Amino acid sequence: MEKQKNILFFCFFCFVLLSLLTEMEGVEASARKGHRGVYGFRPTKLFVFGDSYADTGNNRKTQANSWKVPYGITFPGKPAGRFSDGRVLTDYLAKYLGLQSPIPYRWRKYGENKVRCGMNFAYGGTGVFNTLVLDPNMTTQIDFFQNLIKDCVYKRRDLRSSLALVTLSGNDYGAFLANGGTAQDLISFIARVVNQLTVNLKRVHGLGVRKVAVTALQPLGCLPRSTISNAFQQCNATENMAVDFHNSLLQQAVAKLNNESKGSAFVILDLYNSFNKVLKSKGEFLGSVTFNTPLKPCCMGISSDYYCGNVDGKGKKMYTVCDNPGGAFFWDMVHPTQAGWRAVCLALKSTLDQIN
Repeated sequence: MEKQKNILFFCFFCFVLLSLLTEMEGVEASARKGHRGVYGFRPTKLFVFGDSYADTGNNRKTQANSWKVPYGITFPGKPAGRFSDGRVLTDYLAKYLGLQSPIPYRWRKYGENKVRCGMNFAYGGTGVFNTLVLDPNMTTQIDFFQNLIKDCVYKRRDLRSSLALVTLSGNDYGAFLANGGTAQDLISFIARVVNQLTVNLKRVHGLGVRKVAVTALQPLGCLPRSTISNAFQQCNATENMAVDFHNSLLQQAVAKLNNESKGSAFVILDLYNSFNKVLKSKGEFLGSVTFNTPLKPCCMGISSDYYCGNVDGKGKKMYTVCDNPGGAFFWDMVHPTQAGWRAVCLALKSTLDQIN
C-alpha cells in the first residue's frame, strides 16, 4: 500500500510540473530580461533573514548543536553558532560583496560598531511559519528589523544601499510532516509556504531595502538524512520532485515581484542547481577541491539516535568526525562544510555577479 501511495504521489507531481512548463518558459524569459537593472549595484550593508543556512550565531547556546564541539573547528576554531565546521552562506556572500559578515541580532549590543555592516536576523531551525523550534520565524525576524528602523539604527539612506539575503531551507516541510502532514496535502502546503515567503520578500523590500536575494530550495533528497538509507550513494528523486514544485512556484512569484517593482529588485540564488553541480562533479570544476564521497557527511552520530555534537551523560562523544572536513561537501546530516559552501558560491558566481 505504501509503495502504491509513493507511485501516485510521484505521478501527481509529474502532472503538476508538466502543466507548469509552458508558463515557466515565459517566467524565465521575464526574469532574465529583468536582470539588466541589477548590474552596477554595490551594497554597503547586508541584512539576513532565514534559518541555519544563514545563521551565524543567533540560536541559544543551550539549544543548538551549533554551539557544541566539533562545530566551528575549521573557522573560527571553536563553536560559534554556525551550523558547519566553518563559514556558511552568509559569510561567503558578504565576502563576495566586500563586506564584513553582519553581526547576529542577538549579539548586537556587544558589537555596536559592527552594525554599520548590516545585521543577521536568521535563526537555525526556523521557517516562514512556526516550526519545531522556539526561535522567531521569518515574520518575527522582519519585525526585529522594522523596530531597528523605527529606532533609527538604520536610516533610509542605509537601506537604499543595502542587500537582503533570505534563506528558506525546508524546516517548514520538516515540521509539516512531523506534525502529521500527508503527501496528499503537501502540494497545497508548498503553495502556502511560497505565498508567505513572497509576502516576506515584498515586506523587506517595502521597508526600503534596495535588493533582495532569496535562495531556491536545495535538493532535499540529496541531504545525508535522506541518502543514509542507501549508504549515501543516491539522492531521493521523490523528495527532489517536491523541491522542483517549490522552486517553480518561487520563480513565478519572484518574476511577478520584479514586474511590480519596476527595477528587478529580487533575484533567486539557485541553491538547487548549484548543489547539484557540485555533487555531480564532486567539486572537480573548482580545480583544487574534490569531494570523493559528496553525499556522505563528515560528522555523524554513531547511531540513528545521535547527532553531530551530542555526548552521553558521561561526556563521551556519540559522533565521529572525518579526518579532513575540507574534503567533504556535507558537514552533518543537513548542512554543508565550509568547503562545501565555498564550492556552492563558486557555482553561483554568475548569479552573484548580477547583484554586485
